[in-house]
Amino acid sequence: QVQLVESGGGLVQAGGSLRLSCAASGRTFNINRMGWFRQAPGKEREFVASFDWIGGITNYGNSLKGRFTVSRDNAKNTLSLQMDSLKSEDTAVYYCAARITTQNEYTYWGQGTQVTVSS
Repeated sequence: QVQLVESGGGLVQAGGSLRLSCAASGRTFNINRMGWFRQAPGKEREFVASFDWIGGITNYGNSLKGRFTVSRDNAKNTLSLQMDSLKSEDTAVYYCAARITTQNEYTYWGQGTQVTVSS
């Protein structure tokens, strides 16, 4: 089992920045990829970014690269998402997820953290 706990959400004005963190615990040695997703009210869940724990390969959702940066703190088993130049359309609940080596999909999810961008 892997436990994920997000933090860092909040209210920010458009153009501002926020940094989200996701702390992983439990059987973290099984993790090969972690990612961020978001879901706005009335919309489907959207892929934001991912980080491969072997190789450090990153991927971003459409139009997010350049404003969002995903990184990992190896020592703390923490995944971060730096969000800059925030827009009102970035308002959503942001979820952290982890994929383990025996699965092809994200298996573990955090509880989510609210990000609200005021215009």
